[in-house]
Amino acid sequence: MEEKKPLLVVLGAAESGVGAAILAKQKGWEVFVSDFGKIKDYFKATLTELNIPFEEGAHTEETILKADCVVKSPGISDKVAIVKAIRKQGIEICSEIEFGFRYKAAGKIIAITGSNGKSTTTTLTYEILEKAGYDVALVGNIGYSFAKRIAEKPAAWYVMEISSFQLDDTHLFKPDVAIILNITPDHLDRYDYNFSNYVASKFRIAANQQKEDFLLLNKDDKAIKEYLQNFNIESKIIYFTMEDQTNFFEGGMADSEQLHLNINGDPMDTSIHDLALKGKHNQYNCMAAGISAKIVGVRNEKIREVFTTFKSLEHRLEFVAKVRGVTFINDSKATNLNSVWYALECLPGPIILIMGGLDKGNDYSEIRQLVQQKVKAIICLGKDNRIIHEAFERIIPTIIDTYTASDAVLAAYAYADRGDTVLLSPACASFDLFNNYEDRGEQFKVAVKNL
Repeated sequence: MEEKKPLLVVLGAAESGVGAAILAKQKGWEVFVSDFGKIKDYFKATLTELNIPFEEGAHTEETILKADCVVKSPGISDKVAIVKAIRKQGIEICSEIEFGFRYKAAGKIIAITGSNGKSTTTTLTYEILEKAGYDVALVGNIGYSFAKRIAEKPAAWYVMEISSFQLDDTHLFKPDVAIILNITPDHLDRYDYNFSNYVASKFRIAANQQKEDFLLLNKDDKAIKEYLQNFNIESKIIYFTMEDQTNFFEGGMADSEQLHLNINGDPMDTSIHDLALKGKHNQYNCMAAGISAKIVGVRNEKIREVFTTFKSLEHRLEFVAKVRGVTFINDSKATNLNSVWYALECLPGPIILIMGGLDKGNDYSEIRQLVQQKVKAIICLGKDNRIIHEAFERIIPTIIDTYTASDAVLAAYAYADRGDTVLLSPACASFDLFNNYEDRGEQFKVAVKNL
């Protein structure tokens, strides 16, 4: 008599969910995929080809509650009825990165989290290792399934971007090198508007690390410093800083002229002016990527080469065009206030700021001083802009409501003078008017090119 296979139910049939289903099928699980929305044709075709049963437009509780384990999409909240039912039944819920970790074999992991800079640092780290000849894969929240890569083409190293949502359902997951870039209020609607819950979620990246593992931390980040006062970390902590320039022995430090790295007594210096990525926030990103590469064993020359040639990511402070002396910048990926702060900090004024969307509990006082210094007009791009009006109407005389990317660009251009910068840096999620931040950024770019 054939032994009954364990049942894995996957909630959410996008990149991470389908990746988990592929790996589970390969490893001998019975698999069922359930998506409350509509599944894209590409993913349907993949599931059909592998004979993996699926449903869309519903969650059939009778089938789902028979699961031995549930892999939940990071976008599905614990407050959803089916998730509550699964937890009540005592069925294990894990994230796709957790499920993949259990099958990664000898592969090693560099995992990057933080409120801002994750995608840039992850891509930068990956490119350094890749250019240095390492067998490396780029996976995680950046858009490539960790589980799928393990199933189809295992690598010696995985460089992984991880969100707090992905970390929430990890149990055994343990990176060899973990990085926390910064922690500022974001997604507070998912964490009962409690910042401490969000901070604790980020630190789950180090929860299972041991003394042979590394944890890279931003020494200048207030939330990180406060967390460390109350919790013990088992792994070796290595700091990167711009503020503490007197006690630098190991890790990363940047001053007004040089970026310094020192790991295992092997120092490396790079001129700030030679970095391809500009702005103080990118100096932090470079330090984190450089330290992790040096831990892995990449030579200084290769790290320096990538630092000076790296191209910035799409939708992250992306130059779009200069139209009659007005510069247009696409920062659609800036879905929280800290990202907007960084954008305003590193761009010259005057700025016409396009912002708005689905607010996630923002406290706009955090950027008020920079807005007052550099912003001459705010163009709101969202269905409900009352909070932005209330936050800035006393300091910014011109605040305009728009409801399409085209109208936002036209309004911004009308208020711009030669030498000004029009910056799309929304501080909010995009789902009220757009499919995602990429869609918002693409529509912005099309509108600029139509001027």
